[in-house]
Order: sequence, then structure tokens, then C-alpha cells
Amino acid sequence: MKKTTGMDRSITAKWRPATQAVRGGTWRSEHGETSEALFLTSGYTYDDAQTVADRFAGEDAGMTYSRLQNPTVAMLEERIALMEGAEACRAQASGMAAMTAALLCQLSAGDHVVGARAAFGSCRWLLDHLLPRFGIETSVIDSADNNAWEAAIRPNTKVFFFETPANPTLDIVDLAHVCSVAKAHGIVTVVDNAFATSALQRPLDFGADVVAYSATKLMDGQGRVLAGAVCGSQQWVDDVLLPFQRNTGPNCAPFNAWVVLKGLETLDMRARRQSENAVALGKFIEPRVPKLLHPGLPSHPRHELALEQMVATGPIFALDVGDRATAFALLDALELVDISNNIGDTRSLMCHPASTTHAGMTQEARDEMGVTEGLLRINVGLEDVEDVKEDLDRALAAAGL
Repeated sequence: MKKTTGMDRSITAKWRPATQAVRGGTWRSEHGETSEALFLTSGYTYDDAQTVADRFAGEDAGMTYSRLQNPTVAMLEERIALMEGAEACRAQASGMAAMTAALLCQLSAGDHVVGARAAFGSCRWLLDHLLPRFGIETSVIDSADNNAWEAAIRPNTKVFFFETPANPTLDIVDLAHVCSVAKAHGIVTVVDNAFATSALQRPLDFGADVVAYSATKLMDGQGRVLAGAVCGSQQWVDDVLLPFQRNTGPNCAPFNAWVVLKGLETLDMRARRQSENAVALGKFIEPRVPKLLHPGLPSHPRHELALEQMVATGPIFALDVGDRATAFALLDALELVDISNNIGDTRSLMCHPASTTHAGMTQEARDEMGVTEGLLRINVGLEDVEDVKEDLDRALAAAGL
């Protein structure tokens, strides 16, 4: 591979996903390094004044300032865009930086957003608290009700915002239906795809306009750094997202971008294996608990839809054990699985959303979403699933289940 082949879309767009994940975006320096170079620099120098003037005028392609461009970050952006099937991508400092940028870059006072009620706690906070502060109206609906999306549209509706599978209740949104409704009304669809990533699901293939990520999760996959990404058309990224990002600065650090680049090389294998482990563990646990939610199991109300939209159904599932005391007893009895509020890690992790990821929400909002006091969320890792089963078997027994 030549030094700039990884940035040549006329070549890389023809590669298959696994090849794109390993080589896409690679941009080698004059040293010809095999692994992507880490450029720890805030600024750049120029040989003459006209060059820098041309770059700032957008007439010359090149680096100007690391809040706008950085070679390592540019490699990550190109690789994510390739894997997503998007024309362009801009990396962000974190998943929530990505969600905030994807919404605020295109909304103004007087606009209206329709969002799914089942969402990560901070995403619901954007809908319930932040956007209304700026005069942006919001409505939250049951995302599983296809008719609810069109019914919620107002003359000033500009964005549909949802996550599928949703955190932590694993709600599945009908991507093709919702995106078609949005397009018919000139509404931009913003999809949080962090639970799946492009390895398992590509919302743009179903008509979505914008895909946003917490790259902290499965993309990194090993609990090391914070990062985010927003993907869309070249025109939307350049004309809508980039002015917001240039002037507010939620950019990704080069080191974090480099770490995520390394994580993407194994994303496909990790995501598929963790999905297999999650289904196996879910089948083992389901007879023992009052309720278990995972789109890979036939008991999920949208199991068939999930199989149509996703290559595999992801490493995350939730189980409801009835009350907080039982949930805490189960967590305290774990020996192998870690108590942690992260997801996407190669290690199996478990948390109690009502007291962690969704603790900042009102009780009314948690009840509306189905985040009960007995709900537990588990990220199934890459350990031998039989060891994880044995650990959960002990913990369930200790909790009286």
C-alpha cells in the first residue's frame, strides 16, 4: 500500500469492511511507518505567508490548527466514514460532545425536535433540559410506535433524534420507516448508533442523514479513552457541522484518536463475538429473572426487526430483578464481572442504571422509559462465556433468584 492510498476513496471505497477497518484512512509520513503516526501538535508552520493565507481562505488543502485539522484525527475520521458508508466524519471529544454538536449545529430558537423517550440519560437531558433553554421545543415519544413519529411532527419540526438499540432498555427503532417519514417531511434524522457501531448496523443504509457516536464504547472497546464522532454528507458536515465545531471546539485529542484507530482494527471480530456471548448468556439467565431484554432473543418484542437491521444484536442486555435491594445484592455478589457504568469493553461489566447512568433524570422520566429500580444492564465481554455464566449463576443465587 502506498503512503496515501488509505485516504483515496476511489480505492478504499471498493474494499470490504474488514479491510477498511484495518487500512482505511492510513496516511503515512515520509518515514513509511506501518502503524498510524501520532501527531501531538497544536499548530503548524508554513514556508511562506501566501500558503497560510490560502489555507485559511480554504483555497489550499492543508493543516492550519489542531482544533480544525490534525493528521491523526483526520485518519480516524476517514476510517469511521468509510466503515459507516458516509461521505464525511468529524471526530469529537466524547460521545456527548458528538450528540450535542449533531443537534445544536442545526437547530435554532423556534425549532422543534422529536426524540425517542428511551435513551441514554445525558441524551434525554439534552432533550428535556438543554434544548428548551435555547427556545427549541422537544417532544419525546415511544420510538417503537411507528405511527407516533408522524403524529408528533409540527410545522417547525427539524430533527428526529433516537438511538437503536436504546440504552438501557434495548428498544429497537424501525430505521427504514422512521427515516422515510422524516425524508417525506424534510426532517433531518440523527441516529445514535453507539450500541451497534457500523460493524453491526449502518443507519445511513436505511436512509438516516446523520449518525453520531460515543467512540468511547465499542470503537475503542477496551475502556481506555473518550472520543466521539458525527457522520453525514460532505455538504452537511462542511456547511452545518464544521462551523459549529470550528467555533466551539469539541474536538478529539490526537492521542485519543490514535487509540480508537487501533480499536477499529479489531471492532468487527469483537462486536460479533461479544454479541454471540451476550445471546448465550441471555438464554442462560432468562429463565431465572422476571424480565430480560435483548434484541437477539425471541422474547424481545422487536426481535425480527432487529435481525433485519443488524448483522448481530450487540453485547448489551438488561434484566429486571424486581427491586433495588435485589439488584444491589446481585451486583455485590459478582466475582468476575465488574461493577461499572461503561459499555463496549472487552471485559464484562454490569451496572444499575437508575442509580448511575440515569440517576440525573426525574423519577417520572425513568418510569416513562422503563428504567426501574430493579433494572440491571450488562455489557458482555470477551471472556469465556462459561466463566461469565458461572459468575452470574452465583450472583443470582446470592440475590435469591
